[in-house]
Amino acid sequence: MVNLVSRQPDYSDLDLDFIAHPTTKDVVKKTGVDAIKRSVRNLILTNFYDRPFRSYIGSGAQKLLFENASPLVANFLRDAITEVLTNYEPRISVKAIQINFDPDNNGYNAVIAFSIVNNNLPVVINLFLERLR
Repeated sequence: MVNLVSRQPDYSDLDLDFIAHPTTKDVVKKTGVDAIKRSVRNLILTNFYDRPFRSYIGSGAQKLLFENASPLVANFLRDAITEVLTNYEPRISVKAIQINFDPDNNGYNAVIAFSIVNNNLPVVINLFLERLR
């Protein structure tokens, strides 16, 4: 009888900080969970019409940050983040999104909990959403 071993996909992405590798002087790659975290962060922070030829991808979160702070705006942010992640990040399953207004720093703390589809590890991302100056 043959034992089948399932192979976990290896996700990779460029590190957008563009830090040079100390040995090869090439751009460092993000792999695995870090690559998915970077993708989630990029989707949330992308505005509509930011990507040429794919203007429909975006969350619209930056636009909502210019509204007066209220629980309603926090709900709109949660809905926008849920929609963009559900539509454009098929590698994850969103478990919970918590949005809290931080009046001292004039922004929103976003806690996004999700799991990777083929790997039931829980992953949590903390983002601080604030207006661009």
